[in-house]
Amino acid sequence: MDKKKSSERRIARLLVATVGMFAFGFAMVPLYDAICDVTGLNGKTGGKYVAGERTEVKKDRLVSVQFLTNNNGSMPWEFRPVKRVVRVHPGEINSVSFFARNPVGREMTAQAIPSVSPGYAARYLHKTECFCFAQQRLAGGESVDMPLRFIIDSEIPDDITTLTLSYTLFDVSKNVENELASK
Repeated sequence: MDKKKSSERRIARLLVATVGMFAFGFAMVPLYDAICDVTGLNGKTGGKYVAGERTEVKKDRLVSVQFLTNNNGSMPWEFRPVKRVVRVHPGEINSVSFFARNPVGREMTAQAIPSVSPGYAARYLHKTECFCFAQQRLAGGESVDMPLRFIIDSEIPDDITTLTLSYTLFDVSKNVENELASK
């Protein structure tokens, strides 16, 4: 009888551990987001920035902004910045553009996900207009120049001399098709 009770206890503990690990997996996403918000890690950029009062332009300082692009494994588009590096004055509004071309013979929809490096510098990069705010739909063979307007906060620390803004382009065509089919 002792073996049976011991086995039942062991099974109960394993079930509790399994349920606990499953719940912990679900809790990780909001926990990760909260840690990133507090520490500034991960280089997540905020949404659209609405400029309030005119910020001071620091003409005596230049910050380099590098642009990198990547395609998710299943994304066949050509995607690149028109300029790979710009040098900007903090507080000044800047405009650059990115080129995208759909070489596939069918319409596709893409979504660009941004990231900033070093991660703690993300709070100083403010995008007022970005192609990443909306999905991009291109017909087969179609190309487009997509705008990015941004401001480097004039309060950016002196030790940050270079920021890297990276975009990864994902194919979201199936998600869009599924949404349209469910309506």
